[in-house]
Formats: sequence, C-alpha cells, structure tokens
Amino acid sequence: MRTKKSIGIAAVVTAAAIALTGCASQSPSASASAGNGGSASGARVKIGFVVHVLGDPFIQQIIDGAKAAAADENVDLQVTGPTDGSADTQLKQIQNLVAAGVQGIATSVKAASMTSTLNQIVDSGVPVVQFNMGQKGVKAPYVGEAATQAGRILAQKVLDKLGGTSATGKVLLGNCFPGDPSLDERGAGAQEVFKTAPGIKVLGQFDVKVAANVNYASWEALLAANPDAKALIGLCAPDVTSLGKLQAANPQTRFVAGGFDLTTQNLEQIANGDAYVSLGQSAFAQGYLPVKILADAIRNHIDLSKGGFINAGTEIVTKDSVEEPNGLPALSFGDLQKMAASPEVTRKYYQPAIDSYYHDWQSHVEPIANVTK
Repeated sequence: MRTKKSIGIAAVVTAAAIALTGCASQSPSASASAGNGGSASGARVKIGFVVHVLGDPFIQQIIDGAKAAAADENVDLQVTGPTDGSADTQLKQIQNLVAAGVQGIATSVKAASMTSTLNQIVDSGVPVVQFNMGQKGVKAPYVGEAATQAGRILAQKVLDKLGGTSATGKVLLGNCFPGDPSLDERGAGAQEVFKTAPGIKVLGQFDVKVAANVNYASWEALLAANPDAKALIGLCAPDVTSLGKLQAANPQTRFVAGGFDLTTQNLEQIANGDAYVSLGQSAFAQGYLPVKILADAIRNHIDLSKGGFINAGTEIVTKDSVEEPNGLPALSFGDLQKMAASPEVTRKYYQPAIDSYYHDWQSHVEPIANVTK
C-alpha cells in the first residue's frame, strides 16, 4: 500500500532490534525435526503466520501444516489474517506482529502493494517467507506451486476428457482474484494447453469471487449465459465445490468441472461424480515449510533475503487416480478423503517428506523464475 507503507515502521524497526538481540544470544544449534512430532533442539522462537483470508477450508489446511511444524520445531506460532481478503488489513496485522516482537514472518502476499513494507521489515532484520501467494519483488523465499505448470496440468486433464486436440466447444475459465500473479499464471498455463485444440474456444478469465455463495452465483450466471459450454474450470479453492453443486442442480446440462485444492467439500463433489478433477498444491507443505525455514534461519542465522522458490508440489486427483509429489507414499481416493478431514492423519502421512524433502529444504531452493516455467 503506497499511501500507508510508513505506518508502524518505526515500531517495526525497534521491535525487530529487540527480537534480533534475543536471537543473537541463542546458540546456533541445528533445527532437526524429531520424527513423529518430537520437539526440535534449540530455544523456543516466536513466528507470525499471516494468511490472506481466514475461514476458507483450504487456508485452514495450510494453517494445520504450520501448526504441525510449530509443534515439531519448538515454535510459538501466532496465526492471524483478515476475514475478507484485504491486503491492507493483512499488512497491518504483519506490522503489529513485528512490533509485538515476533522473530520471523510467514505470510501469503496477495498484493504488490505489500512489497515495499515487507522489504523494510526484512531490512530491519526480521526474516520473511512467502507462501501460497507471492510477489517476486519481496526479499524472501516463496513456498508454493509452479503455478503456470499447474495450469497446464489441469487444462490437459480436462482437454483429454473432452477428446484431446480434436475436441470442440466452449471452455469457461474463472478466477476468484483477478490480478493475483499465481492465479493469473495458472490461467496462462491453461490457455496455453487449450490453444493446442483449434476447436476449443476459451472464455474468461471471469471474476467469480471467493465467498462461497457469491462464487456459486457467479458460476450459475455464467452457465445460464453459456448453456452449451463443454467445460467449466476454476482457478481457486471454492470453485470445484460450486461447480459440482451446479452440475447436480443442472443434470440436463453436462459439463466437465475442474479446479484446484483438496478440501473435503471439493473431494465430495469428485466422489459423487459431479466434478471431474482437482489439483492440490500441497497445502500441508505450504504451511509446514515456511515455519521450518524460519525456525532454521532464526536459530542458524541463515540469510533468506536472496529469495528463491521451493516447490511444494502438485497433487493431481480424479476419482480414479491420485498422484502425489516429492516421493510421498501412494494414496487411494478414500485415503485422501480421510486426510482432508483430519490434520492428525495428514501429519502422519507427511512424515517421510518431513524427514527428507522438508528437512533438506536448502537443497531444494530454485530460481524464482521457475514459478512460471
């Protein structure tokens, strides 16, 4: 926010100096996860974890991952975020956490207007890690998906279902946060794949909003205006649930429904056959890794300001197939449904990744440009 970026910066810098003094007095012991949820070695650290919207089921899965890391890594985790997706509110909450003495900030970065203030926080000595939504100008690593490639994967699954490059008809593409880099990159990847089918006409990206009721109403209006659409694809967490319900309400109008995220609601629509495919972006990893990275950086004085990209991995799910990333064990669709409903089951499933990929996160840092490859 350009007009308000100076608000609280003096307090941020003062609090950061206090936090850094406390951190410097700690011995730089290694922060190794104890298997099965034991506490890591090293003095307890305080980390702020800020999401762009509280209350969304997918965001809660990220928070659950962060809480699991906090238990493993001996972290006092302070979780907050706006309820309405306001970037201004989110940034103010970040400033308040820093002023209160947190030693690191993990945050989604919804808007470019947050970049300047976040960089001032980093320059003051408080490390930042981005997750889920990131901005390339922030002096912080980003934990998330390879967004453009994820869009390609989703579009390819839908296109194959429609008949491949010989398919014809309309495809409606919806975006709940137009202008967000990650979502726009997903959309660009999807458009790229659909261009391989000359008979497919992509309409959108339409603004379908994020609130569940408004999201459904937006898709309902789009289908009413395009009853001949062959596929409806959303780029956000609420879309698969809305599209499945819309299909169930319009059984005479068949379309292929696809989108993102593996919430219990989305998986229910795939299970009953009203939605076809949803891609997970490893919500647990997007919560766990930022906390793990910050705990390591604070204890071991690791400079995170050079940024980079850590791929949380893409999960590809239909009713008949579940593909998991980063060497995770095979899953059935039923197993995945149990995980979506239980943070405890999810935590246990991810132990192999915690012991290997997450533990060795520094060896998995890629150039930030890889987000859009």
